[in-house]
Amino acid sequence: MRIASSLRLAILAPAFLLLLAATTHAQEAKETPLFNGKDLAGWTIFIRHPEKDADPRSDPNGIFKVKDGVIHVSGQHFGCLTTEKDYEDYHLKLEFKWGDKKWPPREKAVRDSGILYHCIGPDKVWTKSVECQIQEHDCGDFYMVDGTSAVIGGKREPRYSKKLKDAEKPNGEWNTVEVICKGDTVKHIVNGVLVAEATGLSADKDGKTPLTKGRILLQSEGAEVFYRNVTIKSLK
Repeated sequence: MRIASSLRLAILAPAFLLLLAATTHAQEAKETPLFNGKDLAGWTIFIRHPEKDADPRSDPNGIFKVKDGVIHVSGQHFGCLTTEKDYEDYHLKLEFKWGDKKWPPREKAVRDSGILYHCIGPDKVWTKSVECQIQEHDCGDFYMVDGTSAVIGGKREPRYSKKLKDAEKPNGEWNTVEVICKGDTVKHIVNGVLVAEATGLSADKDGKTPLTKGRILLQSEGAEVFYRNVTIKSLK
């Protein structure tokens, strides 16, 4: 009788462990909201005010605000909305659409914003990072910000790389953008289309300092833009 019970346990134990592992994996892979739809909890503000003595952490003009479950970025002054936490090995997903307003010095330029990821160092305009460009007609381009670099198309790029495909929707429509970071690699996906990818992300131009984690930032850069459904999923 005791042998039979031991045998039954030996058979059931691996199945239980597999079930436990699958459940744990499912919990880890769940999408987590980075934006709660109500306020900017979990994010910090940094704005380059025209007044030299103004506090960059203050936002008297409402550059970044929340309304009807959407982050409204006025674009009036250049600035950053940045996560308080660092993130590594993740799948970031969000939706954006353009507003109508544009501001100096870009009132005659194309509308511009961006997702900066792997942000390290002090907040400023702009924080050391890699950018998934959010700009009219250029959504998904790479920008290397403040000395970063990446290998794109077999060549180390210290500044900029244009996307391979155009997948942006017309102005006024919501676009879905995904940034998938794993180790020192990244993919930019726009409306379900892989538009750019890179390896060897580095905090310097020579590729000597791997860049694999950091904060996530949304730009205010002279154009009105709206963000919603900002989620992140761990790939660990």
